[in-house]
Amino acid sequence: MPRELQLRIVSGLILAVIVLAATWSGGLAFSILSALIGLLIYYEWSTITRLNTEQPVANTIGWIGQAAIAVAVVAGTVGYSVVLLLLFFAIAVGFVVIRGVSRWFPAGMIYAGLTGIALSSIRGADSVGLHAMLYVFAVVWATDILAYFIGRAIGGPKLAPKISPGKTWSGAIGGAVCAVIAGGLVAYVVSPQSVALAALVAFVLSVCSQAGDLFESFIKRRFGVKDSSRLIPGHGGVMDRVDGLIFACFAAFLLAGLFSLIKGGEMASLGAVLFGV
Repeated sequence: MPRELQLRIVSGLILAVIVLAATWSGGLAFSILSALIGLLIYYEWSTITRLNTEQPVANTIGWIGQAAIAVAVVAGTVGYSVVLLLLFFAIAVGFVVIRGVSRWFPAGMIYAGLTGIALSSIRGADSVGLHAMLYVFAVVWATDILAYFIGRAIGGPKLAPKISPGKTWSGAIGGAVCAVIAGGLVAYVVSPQSVALAALVAFVLSVCSQAGDLFESFIKRRFGVKDSSRLIPGHGGVMDRVDGLIFACFAAFLLAGLFSLIKGGEMASLGAVLFGV
């Protein structure tokens, strides 16, 4: 077995154990993991878009904002985290307008900051959050893995040839169908009466997951980089591994917020929306 493949397998298994252990534990463990992922994504984003070298003042403000959001996420204050994200996003937009800073600065604030907030919000600290997080994992993993294999088996027209030449419409549709099945199965085990809603949400999350994958491919192609970083031996960077998960979590978080607004109550979690808790 080639050394590169061995390294990829070992690092992948270690990452899987860490993520699943933190997911199972929930609470502080998962909040720390969520905050760390957000910080690492901002590091990679600022490196790819060259904010760290070409916009040092803006990048420093970005790090202060991400650090403040990470602390709020670890503290378990999702509402405060959102307020901080909006505040620093407004500051970032102000820098773009007044000082002519790169538009990638406010984009990075949202991309990295909302990642930690969305992840920690979905998982929460109870069993419902665990079920919701496992549901999201199942949807995203089914999309990623089966879109790849179905696309290779069937082929056909390319989905976005200028951004990611390997992706096909057959793979995208097949991945979405498999995601709906995976999400429905998780819901059936947790709360059988929620299968229809869970299947519908799974389709939305699958589409968003594939959009997240394409978005990261666009960013890397735009700045001429192959991997987001070399933080994960054999895998590249954190963004390379969680690009689809990021957009799926964004969508899940926003859907839960929209549901809360419609119901006129407090902010509901994805688990409460899906499983009727």
